[in-house]
Amino acid sequence: MPGQQNEQWGSRLAIIVAAVAMAVGTGNIWRFPRIAAEHGGGAFLIAVTVGVAIWAVPLLMSEFLMGTRSRLGNIGAFRDFMGRRFTWAGAFMVCVTAGIMFYYAVVVGWALRYTGVAVTGGLTLEEGADGGFGREHWDAFISSPIETVGFHAIAVVIAAAVVYRGIRGGLERVLKVALPALLVILVILLVRAVTLDGAEEGLRALFVPDWPELRSAQLWLEAFTQVAWSTGAGWGMMMVYAVYARQREDIAVNSGIIAVSDILVGFLAAAIILATVFSMSAAAGVGAEAAIRAEGTDDQNVGLTFIYMVDLLATMPGASVLAPLFFLALSLAGISSLIAMFELGVTNLINLGMTRQRAALAVGAAAFCLGLPSALSLATFQNQDWVWGVGLLVSGLLTATAMLRYGLGRARREINETSDVHVGAWWSLFIALIPVVFVIIFGWWIYQSVTQFHPDTWWYPFETFSVGTIALQWGAALALSLLIGGILAKMIAAGPMSSTERERDDAQQSRERDDAQQSQE
Repeated sequence: MPGQQNEQWGSRLAIIVAAVAMAVGTGNIWRFPRIAAEHGGGAFLIAVTVGVAIWAVPLLMSEFLMGTRSRLGNIGAFRDFMGRRFTWAGAFMVCVTAGIMFYYAVVVGWALRYTGVAVTGGLTLEEGADGGFGREHWDAFISSPIETVGFHAIAVVIAAAVVYRGIRGGLERVLKVALPALLVILVILLVRAVTLDGAEEGLRALFVPDWPELRSAQLWLEAFTQVAWSTGAGWGMMMVYAVYARQREDIAVNSGIIAVSDILVGFLAAAIILATVFSMSAAAGVGAEAAIRAEGTDDQNVGLTFIYMVDLLATMPGASVLAPLFFLALSLAGISSLIAMFELGVTNLINLGMTRQRAALAVGAAAFCLGLPSALSLATFQNQDWVWGVGLLVSGLLTATAMLRYGLGRARREINETSDVHVGAWWSLFIALIPVVFVIIFGWWIYQSVTQFHPDTWWYPFETFSVGTIALQWGAALALSLLIGGILAKMIAAGPMSSTERERDDAQQSRERDDAQQSQE
């Protein structure tokens, strides 16, 4: 039937590998170490662990359930789980993930470019060379639109080519190689990093908590944003990958493996980078504190990875091998996640009647064109990373709302039908708490933003990190989603759990029974 999915992952291992590869992206290597070091080291890790338990794992289970039951992309899944008038929620989730995809392709382009330069020896200097090489190299690269746009285009072409070939012929074949290669490289880099003189200082900065930081709203907002950003909870990509899973795939165990694996890779990458920074910063002429807390608009997102790590790697013993390995790891991580973002767009377009090939080309064209502003302007790039990264929390909230409307007891029973490990009432509790957690953390941040962070410009929509810029862009995405939601609901073909009148009545009766049972408990 047009719009239905006929492909399938080859095995349980295949979907686990693909989902872990989806979750393990540049956020683990490029974003996680910087955010952890900026926000109290071990305190941030504590907040992240809390976020994984009460946010990531329950939401990944929810997305897995929605994908396997509906056999439709995000838009169709929200329609079938919540009813036609809530189709906009799936459209908004697609808008958020697409917003990330546009600038994420730019980051992957940066990683690919640095990998190529490292392989040819362009990131290796003689021992004792002056520091500042990384900054000079970055400035020369970022000031060349031909290079930034060109490598952005290469990243888009790679991702589009993989999803063009389908699940088994494209995604499964590529990700089965990319993920193991990435993990092997990271282990090699870790062994080298922790054996450097002074590496223990970096590990102490990462793992020893700065306890007062736990009172900061910014810490918790950053931690939950990182959990969502890194694990894929709220992106909708797990929902899409689950569309191609076997009907009785183990939802609970798979979701736990994905979340835990992703966070462990984040810890691993942070240990590599911070051990290297603290060990080599003096020799490279760069202060460890400056590298971690890079001040300035340009440095905040790129400093630690694309400037200071270049300075550090350039004069390390074995730099001709270590520099290519580091940026190859970053490239593999980025490509694996970018592929998942492309697949999200492609699956939703297939549901609207496109062929996979045309959908892949359409998503590729959109990613290239709408990523150009971020490729050409670091200020725009930073703004997009902020707006849509935090937007993932809204997507997670919508997923939790879908479960609440569907019926928590009913959803948990369906999860347990295919899970080797029994999912208890804790899952229902955490899903029910997600709206509360969202309101507390986001409301707390808005209060501090208005009173402390940006008291004079919090409302200004063209301030990079303001409440106003989030309100403007989220508002535009929400308005578009509401406008076309009803149209999309009609265009998407009926899935296995299509909402006929009888099914809606059954669902309502089931929800009422669940509510009554939970109140008795």
